[in-house]
Amino acid sequence: MRRIVLSRTDRVGDLILSTPAIATLRASFPNDHIAIVCSRYNAVVVEHSPDVDEVIVLPPDVSAARYGAELTGVDLAIALAPNAADLQLVGATRAPVRIGYTYARRYLTRLIARRWVTDLLLSSADPALCDRNPKLVVKHEVDQVLELAKRAGATRIVSDLRVMISAADRAAAADLPPDPIVVQLGRRWTERGSTSASVLELFRALRRLGRPLVATYGVDGAALAAIVREAYVADRVVGGLAFGAWAAVFERAACIVTIDTGATHVASAVRRPTVVLFEHAYFRLNSQEWSPYRVPNAVLRKPADESPEALRASRAEIVAAVTALL
Repeated sequence: MRRIVLSRTDRVGDLILSTPAIATLRASFPNDHIAIVCSRYNAVVVEHSPDVDEVIVLPPDVSAARYGAELTGVDLAIALAPNAADLQLVGATRAPVRIGYTYARRYLTRLIARRWVTDLLLSSADPALCDRNPKLVVKHEVDQVLELAKRAGATRIVSDLRVMISAADRAAAADLPPDPIVVQLGRRWTERGSTSASVLELFRALRRLGRPLVATYGVDGAALAAIVREAYVADRVVGGLAFGAWAAVFERAACIVTIDTGATHVASAVRRPTVVLFEHAYFRLNSQEWSPYRVPNAVLRKPADESPEALRASRAEIVAAVTALL
């Protein structure tokens, strides 16, 4: 039995996008021991996953490289994120096979990463290149990470995103109205091409579609959630949810509307139609690499300014997209 160590210590959404690769490794190597090193923040994605045998939370006061050096007897190590911390952690394990990836134009990282991994894959994702070349096609991050599993010898490919939802999670969401439009609130709804006042108008416009409206939020959306709650534009405003309960709310939705956050990928994991509003800057790259995955969706771009005309047009786009997906 081999010992396989995976590392992904960045964001919740990015770890969700890695779940097909993790499931692919499990399906391909059922008798091996698979451990994953996560951060305290994103470990919720895999803490109940049947695809890993061990979830290791990286202590916040220990460097990735130092922690990786403490992992012994590792046969295969894979950095699922294209960042220095995960590449260093994998390198420090000194496993005979160490696989990772980075972006083609990060030349210094490419040079240094050769010391950390035995096999370095390159991604063509680059905002400047996408802006200059409208024909450039960038692989979705799911497919980029799946390439790591394939390079490790995996052959039983699993393509669907995975999140674990328990009966208790579903019970926590059971009192919400059925088949609602769910809007995930966050700070980006209030800046750079969107405003809190426009969000309230969006709720009023969505109300005309005749569906219940549920707003969900995390820490960065608390201030906006208070504004939505006080305006009485949503049937329910729900926050402070455990990860599984949040996914269970999305699972009940007829359609999910969100800015570009991890909510996009939770929605894909529970296979719900999704409308995503991406930032105006780097739209071509971000809308390819982090779009909803394998679900009906609409990918929209924030306006370049916050003029009344631009905000009105943006709201109309969102409502039209939701209407088409319902």
